[in-house]
Amino acid sequence: MKFKHTFNVFVDNFSITYKQLLYRLIIGVICGAIIFAGLSPFIRGLLNSDSLNRVLGGIKNFLISLLNGDINDLGSISHKIKEAYAEFLVLLETKTTQITLSIILLVAVYAVGKWFAGLGNYATAAVINDKMALRAESPFLSTLIKNLKEATLYNLIYVPLTIVYDALIGIAMFYFIFYLLKVFLPFFVCLFLFVVVIVVANAFKMTFTADWLPALIRGKMGQKASFVYTFARKGKNTMNVFSNFVILLLIIFGLNVAALICTLGVGMLITVPASFVIILSFELVNYYDREEIKYFEDKNSVVKPLKESTPTREEFFRGDED
Repeated sequence: MKFKHTFNVFVDNFSITYKQLLYRLIIGVICGAIIFAGLSPFIRGLLNSDSLNRVLGGIKNFLISLLNGDINDLGSISHKIKEAYAEFLVLLETKTTQITLSIILLVAVYAVGKWFAGLGNYATAAVINDKMALRAESPFLSTLIKNLKEATLYNLIYVPLTIVYDALIGIAMFYFIFYLLKVFLPFFVCLFLFVVVIVVANAFKMTFTADWLPALIRGKMGQKASFVYTFARKGKNTMNVFSNFVILLLIIFGLNVAALICTLGVGMLITVPASFVIILSFELVNYYDREEIKYFEDKNSVVKPLKESTPTREEFFRGDED
């Protein structure tokens, strides 16, 4: 039922997808401009280097000879590519400081961009909650400004934890699967295992953080109380929430890959922001259902908590008066 309710809430709030898209495009353009301005001198220097041009030229000649069937020249071309590549590595060793600064810039821009994106997610969740609770059509921008303080504090905690967690999982699994298991496993099996681990790891993270935003927005808890609440798993049916997140992430992954392949990436302008909206919808639906709070699924449907006690004869014949 959670999937049904989540889908209906998502459709009822689909218009927020376009606001998420615009907001994320603005963030992407600003972050892209900063990265371009900071890294373009370094990248241009590498692209203009003789060693890299010889590597690229050698690869081009190798492919042309291979396609034309000139296999006799492949050995000499491969040798030239290896020599040019060795020279390119020597060139990179002389630019250690620039490489380090470039990595720092990328990490900093990524963290700031993720933080601003988190502000948008907070505002999106608040807009969805207003519609679920009151059928209120809250404007995205004013909601963002109104909740700026709470959203800022939330993201100052959530974003660093997420970045550290994702980095540790990604690096550890990449090393383990592609460097250790590739010795006796084919590449595509390693790729399959890597995707499986990433999906499971993200579902695990989302399971333990799913109640954070709803507790802040709907539960009106403070930052500390909501943080403690989200990691307290008593009575939260953790395995059910985890399995739902696994399925939800697989569906989202499939839709985005299909949009990438079938529409040459154009469809991802909708599927990517919609992915965040549907995850936030699920988190709120999960919170409302567990806390047994009534909410609007759409303008014609209200989801009410199930009564745990058996109604009396008088209650049965009187019916639901709410």
